[in-house]
Amino acid sequence: MKILRTGVLLIALSILLVIAGGAVGGPNGLKIALAVAVLMNGISYFFSDKIALSSSGAQPVSREQLPRLYAVMERLAGKTNIPVPKLYVIPEPAPNAFATGRNPQHASVAVTQGLLELMNDDELEGVIGHELSHVRNYDILTTSIAATLAGAITYLASMGRWAMLFGGFGRDRDNDRDGGGISALLMIFLAPFAALMLQLFLSRTREFSADETGARMVGNPYGLISALQKLGAYNNRIPTTAISPSTSSLCIVKPFFGQGTMSSLFSTHPPLEDRIAALREMTVVPQR
Repeated sequence: MKILRTGVLLIALSILLVIAGGAVGGPNGLKIALAVAVLMNGISYFFSDKIALSSSGAQPVSREQLPRLYAVMERLAGKTNIPVPKLYVIPEPAPNAFATGRNPQHASVAVTQGLLELMNDDELEGVIGHELSHVRNYDILTTSIAATLAGAITYLASMGRWAMLFGGFGRDRDNDRDGGGISALLMIFLAPFAALMLQLFLSRTREFSADETGARMVGNPYGLISALQKLGAYNNRIPTTAISPSTSSLCIVKPFFGQGTMSSLFSTHPPLEDRIAALREMTVVPQR
């Protein structure tokens, strides 16, 4: 059911992109948007991990450099029968972590220096369990594709607004008289909002699922609960400088960029209080 729901959401985002293209440029715009959707999905599939790691300044680390991190990662990856992801450290004092890659065979996990310094062994295990759950469930691919498609929809809508100011939507006047102009206008303003809502719904459900799966992977939720409490406290006062806003939806908690925070309604992450409450209600059966 989760795979089906994710597929439906990604298809809906692709359709929104094509419709927005049609609203901006008529039949030709629709064809261009379809080509863009295919291209964006391809780029996301093959290069989203490289883009996320490069934009955050993540550096690869060896077992000799960080034996503690490798020991936790190898132990949990072995329990779930997935390859050990490539490990990276981000030179960032704000504690955070994210996973990226198109599948478990091409996955990477990045943690900030601040997270390594802040977390004890149980908390680190909880964080890594959460990130490996994203890898195992292919969340890192679907989230990246969703973010790319949503960005393309927003860009097309912005182009449409400029086109409206300088001569219309690329449709003829007969279409305008038939209501096509009104439909295009509605699509230009509503498509980005619809894309945002679909992306946020996908991201939020994935975070709850990764929390639960990660706790079962570890064998108890207590390390992750403590880690989330620390992450929430420190990310409220230490601004993030390395991780870009475009990568923030991949992080275990929403980074703080030193600006006014948006309403939780439009956050890519569920409220930490809700995630912690859900973990406390769990009856954990360790995964075998």
